[in-house]
Amino acid sequence: MGYNFFEYNREQQYLMPPSLKEWVPEGDLAWFVLDAVKEMDLSGFYARYRADGSGAAGFDPEMMVGLMMYSYCVGERSSRKIERLCERDVAFRVVAANLVPDHSTISRFRKDHRESLGKLFTEVLRMCGEAGLVKVGVVAIDGTKIEANAALAANRTHDSLRAEVEKMLNEADAIDAAEDALYGEGKRGDELPEEMRNRESRLKRLREAKDRLEREAAETARSKTEEIARREKEEQESGKKKRGRKPKEPDSDPNVKSKANVTDPESRIMKTRKGYIQGYNAQTAVTEGQIIISAEVTQEENDMGQMHPLLDKANEELKAAGIEDKIEHALLDAGYCSEDNLSKTTENGPEIFVATTKDWKQQKALKERGSPRGRIPKGLTKRELMERKLLTKRGQEMYSKRKIIVEPPFGQMKEGQGFRRFMVRGIRSVTSEWRLMCASHNMLKLWRSGIQGIFGRRDKVLMPALC
Repeated sequence: MGYNFFEYNREQQYLMPPSLKEWVPEGDLAWFVLDAVKEMDLSGFYARYRADGSGAAGFDPEMMVGLMMYSYCVGERSSRKIERLCERDVAFRVVAANLVPDHSTISRFRKDHRESLGKLFTEVLRMCGEAGLVKVGVVAIDGTKIEANAALAANRTHDSLRAEVEKMLNEADAIDAAEDALYGEGKRGDELPEEMRNRESRLKRLREAKDRLEREAAETARSKTEEIARREKEEQESGKKKRGRKPKEPDSDPNVKSKANVTDPESRIMKTRKGYIQGYNAQTAVTEGQIIISAEVTQEENDMGQMHPLLDKANEELKAAGIEDKIEHALLDAGYCSEDNLSKTTENGPEIFVATTKDWKQQKALKERGSPRGRIPKGLTKRELMERKLLTKRGQEMYSKRKIIVEPPFGQMKEGQGFRRFMVRGIRSVTSEWRLMCASHNMLKLWRSGIQGIFGRRDKVLMPALC
């Protein structure tokens, strides 16, 4: 008696052409993304193409947007890997409709349409709102450091940047002189060698890094000059010298220790729990259902100045997405706490719960002092009032939600989708990519919600999986 195996034959031919609809099951993420893209406003993408049908054929933006969104959802962001998957992966072939855009086309599409790709965040947020997933009664805000597409070792001081720029310019002059001798003055000769094109690109980045240090030094000098003038004016008006050390006269030259990155001049050195990285500070505002309602990127290492801008941006995003609900309570950690931030809170704005110290210190103070009782003492600063508020039972209950709201999305994007490093460079491009990444996070939340009839095209429950 022989073995009982399924028969296989790699020479078997199809009697009828296969249908893409049969390649992946109903309810798969690939179909969900394609249905979602059909509901989006893609006019910003089409605006870059000629509508008269002339010129070389290109890939339809609807297909490319679906491919980009699906790729980010499954944690594939490399243009070369996406190209390979369009050949080998069934779901990718369904999304790309059996087309295989090369990695240069994918990379160029991401670069040319960065603004429009960033706006997909609002489109996905609108869909989440229509599905009833956006509850903004309580919102938590936090930031996370994401590595730039640049090495920490690529930082240079102002002196080394100036020396390198001069060296490259001298080399360029020497090459120009040699070409004049070979081809004759004023004659072009052959195409510019590849190594020189690379040098021009590097020289541009070196100059940008050098200019950044000089610009920051000039701004610092201006601030110090204004501070000295303000101090002198106050002393003249009061007739008394102010206490403390008098500020030194500003130096307009860059600090010898200041550094700028020559690969991505707009990135910054950031401190994390695991050490220093070259990167950006990615900010989010998240609802209790872990739907991201605002996604921005800043070059500032600390979160102090991001509190009110992010809340304002969250309200703008909600309005743009057609969500009328307003944020009632905002939860933030100690990185956002300052007397100035607390003073700017308004009666019409959300109620703020911001830690005044690190969480473990706050818990220690609660154990030692307990919840405050009685009337609020007079003369307390804004920080002291907030500290007292967080020690109350209501304050504890509200603030305890912060971690379970805002931390999981970071973990899901970093661990689940592998987003630990930007693929693009420059603050505008990384902001667009961060918004696209957060849009993919919201898309997965929407897909996993299992809500029926979101797009009015499919009758079955889309995907009854857990988040």
